[in-house]
Amino acid sequence: MKPFIPAGYRSLLSVHDTQMAIGLLHRLFEDNLSAALQLYRVSAPLFVEERSGLNDNLNGVERPVSFEIPATGSEAQVVQSLAKWKRMALHRYGFYPGKGIYTDMNAIRRDEESLDNLHSVYVDQWDWEKVITERDRTLDYLKSTVIDIVQAVADTQRTLQAIYPKLLQVPPVSRRIRFVTAQELEDRWPDKRPKEREDALLRECGTAFVMGIGAPLRSGKPHDGRSPDYDDWSLNGDILVWNELLGCAFELSSMGIRVDPETLDRQLSAAGCDERRERTYHRMLLNGELPLTIGGGIGQSRLSMLLLGKAHIGEVQASVWPEETRRMCAEAGVMLL
Repeated sequence: MKPFIPAGYRSLLSVHDTQMAIGLLHRLFEDNLSAALQLYRVSAPLFVEERSGLNDNLNGVERPVSFEIPATGSEAQVVQSLAKWKRMALHRYGFYPGKGIYTDMNAIRRDEESLDNLHSVYVDQWDWEKVITERDRTLDYLKSTVIDIVQAVADTQRTLQAIYPKLLQVPPVSRRIRFVTAQELEDRWPDKRPKEREDALLRECGTAFVMGIGAPLRSGKPHDGRSPDYDDWSLNGDILVWNELLGCAFELSSMGIRVDPETLDRQLSAAGCDERRERTYHRMLLNGELPLTIGGGIGQSRLSMLLLGKAHIGEVQASVWPEETRRMCAEAGVMLL
């Protein structure tokens, strides 16, 4: 997406009220999410040791921010997400099936290619993870969890609009979810790129969960990249909503049922990442020492953008932007934090 400000756009809330509303939104959503999924808040690291294998490799090409720690003689990496750390934490903290954790995740994505309305070098999200049983590793369980998350989003929006009536101008998040596989999207729109397929789908339905992300489709290309060592590519997906202000599909969450030992073994080989098998996290997982889990991330700034009717992610988070973006926003009367 090329950065732009919609014609005639004006923020519904002042900068002061925006800050107050973001704080309220966080408290409301955390309460709704933790109640729906039986999650408990925990502290999380800003960085992890490189040799632990706990950092998220994302698509395998993004460079983490690294630095040496002289006192430990090791190299640390600023987290890119907490997908692996959360599963290790559930093991160490002794959580049992049906219970889980959530935390604030702050990351740096130095190689983010497109700094636009939706993407920033700074990433903030609610990372959550929950222990499940073998019988929960099904599409039905995945779908029921998606429904709970969407309900938490819609309930949060309803309360915010009651407190800030100006936000009634923001279209409501549809509680009706279209469940569709990435392969079905490719079959329906074979000549479109993945993001164009998402746009076409979300224009129709408002809220969707696109499943099966990471593995190659029949075209030979995946719908989107996923690291092979956290999501089971057959039991994952993205929660998308239609953003009327920006006129595009808007990703709120990437989530999924996590790999078990057999799936990890298969996906590491398929992705050409067999060297990871010797890392602590991967070795424990392959040996069956870590609990079976489901988890994901929910964008904090993304949710604030959507529910507060903001046109640019810089209106709800402080980051660094190209001069062209700063000039464009200034000319449109949009204040970047």
